[in-house]
Amino acid sequence: MTASDELAAVEQIMARAKAAQRAYEAGGSQERYDRAAQAVAWAIMEPARNRALAELSVATTGIGNVPDKITKNHRKTLGLMRDIAGARTFGVIRDDPATGITEIARPIGVIGAVVPSTNPGATPANNIINALKCGNAIVLSPSPKGVPTCARLLEHIHSEFAKIGADPDLVQMVPAPGSKAKTQRMLELSDLVVVTGSQDNVRRAYTCGTPAIGVGAGNVTVIVDETADLTATAAKIAASKTFDNATSCSSENAVVVVDAIYDAFVAALAREGGALVPEADSADIVARLWPDGHLSRAVIAQDADRMINALGLTGRVSQGTRFVAVETRGIGPEHPLSGEKLSLVLALYRASDFAEATHIVARILTHQGAGHSVGLHSTQDARARHLGAALPTCRVIVNQAHCFATGGAFNNGLPFSLSMGCGSWGGNSIDDNLNWRHFLQTTKIVREISPREPTLDEIFGDYWQVAGQ
Repeated sequence: MTASDELAAVEQIMARAKAAQRAYEAGGSQERYDRAAQAVAWAIMEPARNRALAELSVATTGIGNVPDKITKNHRKTLGLMRDIAGARTFGVIRDDPATGITEIARPIGVIGAVVPSTNPGATPANNIINALKCGNAIVLSPSPKGVPTCARLLEHIHSEFAKIGADPDLVQMVPAPGSKAKTQRMLELSDLVVVTGSQDNVRRAYTCGTPAIGVGAGNVTVIVDETADLTATAAKIAASKTFDNATSCSSENAVVVVDAIYDAFVAALAREGGALVPEADSADIVARLWPDGHLSRAVIAQDADRMINALGLTGRVSQGTRFVAVETRGIGPEHPLSGEKLSLVLALYRASDFAEATHIVARILTHQGAGHSVGLHSTQDARARHLGAALPTCRVIVNQAHCFATGGAFNNGLPFSLSMGCGSWGGNSIDDNLNWRHFLQTTKIVREISPREPTLDEIFGDYWQVAGQ
């Protein structure tokens, strides 16, 4: 197939999606939109299909682990369905007599979604559910290694659609094999672009000429202060760091520990399977993690035994080691441990006190991960407020397992999502967790109301008292 034929195939898919979306909207109702979202959710959550998708994902991408993929597919989708239950996305959604404004929900059209290989099942499902809930069609462009899982997911979705009479053209994907040219054409023909994945893809989305939502790079850094419950903190960090072999952008990459409890915390980490690599040995770890300037495939999101072997730590760390914490002080491009590692490797920093810990986190975020999120384990709520006011971050996660909390959890108030906006700090147009509201637009009916024109004194009276007229 020639390059022009490949682009023509993408154009045909987009044309079918647009036609399906128009019919979906024309015959739309809240019940119809909700039923389509439910069909997609069950397509991935049905236990046998969930397991098969998780197994296929690990087999074809070579990253993560099956039990955690199953958990992620289930809980992320269940949480999303909880979030959107009862959300009004069709017809009149707001009517305010005081302003005379009535808002009518309107779909955006065809969503073009670029999705990563780290979550080739859960992320597409999340985007599809949000899109259909709001009356849109969606076309996916998975990463090359994510194609088999995404294709299988769509097969399950179309099987569910057949049960409810939904048009399969509402949910499609760019034909394999993927390519930058095909993805680019999809981006150009979409009505809204949503990109989760590499920053190169995010930049391409923002320059494609279509309205776009991209998310920033993760590089989560967490402070453990002298008031933290060290046993609980170590357990949470270990659970979060090891989940799905650290594929999540919300997985801890660095922990900054205040001096007063440093040794006690290292001991607590050890009880949770965290092996300490002293700073004197960190150069060897760096050389093995980035043998050619790029993260080693032998380490990225691999099981602990493979990671330990690839890092040359076999026989040097305790039996049952689940992750390693490498002591370091360097920050910046010349110190790659300060960046995202996508592996069961933590960078461990020592700070004299909370003020220095905050300074270290600020430097790390300036290097990588600005806007995404930071964590704090502390009993001092004022310190969380300080981080929220002082650091370039959209989220401060307090006393929680970070990778479970950042993308929404049943015990916090964030929307369930696999895509975290990072605001202007991360070069993004949103600072929220990507959610259904981003897949909806409104038409406003505006009526005349009684005038509400203020006097000059009402506006400037207090200013004139200070500055004069």
